[in-house]
Amino acid sequence: MKVLVTGANGLLATNTILILLSRGYEVRGLIRDTRKFLLPVHDRLELAVGDITDAVSLDQAVTGCDYIIHCAATTDQRLLRYDDYHRINVQGTENIIQAAIKHRVKKIVYVGTANTFGYGTLEAPGNEALPPSAPFADAWYAKSKLEGQRRILAAADKIVTTIVSPTFMIGPYDGKPSSGTIIRMGYGKRVVFHPPGGKNFVNAQDAANGVVDALEKGQHKEAYLLAGENLTYRAFFQKLSAQTGQQTLLVRVPPLLLRMAGYLGDLLRWLGVHTALSSVNMKILCVNNYYTNKKAKAELGTAFTPIENGIDAAISWFKSHRLL
Repeated sequence: MKVLVTGANGLLATNTILILLSRGYEVRGLIRDTRKFLLPVHDRLELAVGDITDAVSLDQAVTGCDYIIHCAATTDQRLLRYDDYHRINVQGTENIIQAAIKHRVKKIVYVGTANTFGYGTLEAPGNEALPPSAPFADAWYAKSKLEGQRRILAAADKIVTTIVSPTFMIGPYDGKPSSGTIIRMGYGKRVVFHPPGGKNFVNAQDAANGVVDALEKGQHKEAYLLAGENLTYRAFFQKLSAQTGQQTLLVRVPPLLLRMAGYLGDLLRWLGVHTALSSVNMKILCVNNYYTNKKAKAELGTAFTPIENGIDAAISWFKSHRLL
């Protein structure tokens, strides 16, 4: 069985390809620039140069594939228009759907994001039944991923679909780096300034296993949160400090200061400056957005390990690539 993985150089996609190969699948990775691919040559792995926004190259990539795992997306927080997210995360997803239907693909696994569902507290974490809540409901990335998710579900009468929704992933093969930036922010630092909120952190290798579990066991039209540990930012940096043996002074940034920075970012963005600072993004840093993995564990059989495993793997990979 051959699986097409879009966005093949991304953190989750790369780890997913490794899991697919370990389970005996043939894999085709869709990538725009093969020089950015992070894995060695494998006899059951091939690369297709293309883009989900380019229907011709996408059509060629889908040809001969039995399944699609759609990881490709833009997460860039500096984009100034919703249309920039829509073009990739929504229209690109629509292109995937149409190509899959044309080529009679057996199943699409759509990689969404946990923030298309409502978050909760430590005592009552968010789950797959909750609608998105503020401030994520106002974030362009989350809105575009939700719209892409709705496109997938709208095509459910024509193709089998399953949705997986990872939380904040930590692990190896983070070549950009993306979420691993938080490791680089805290590793070996004597002083770390951290936001007042918290989030769910998941080992990227566990999330990749969850994606392939969803391919094999995920129910049609169902969504599964791939969630690990619910931690405040302070608790995460404490774990990072413990892993590295570095004594770190952790300083909480007041919410008021973050809100002021967000309003400054709104002004800069209005002036055309590309910045991740925005009032929405700063509000996100102030909330505890926690989730449960209960459904994925029960229905997919996915195992989730301590986030220390992801931290260790990320540090080792960054060091081996001279990124730490």
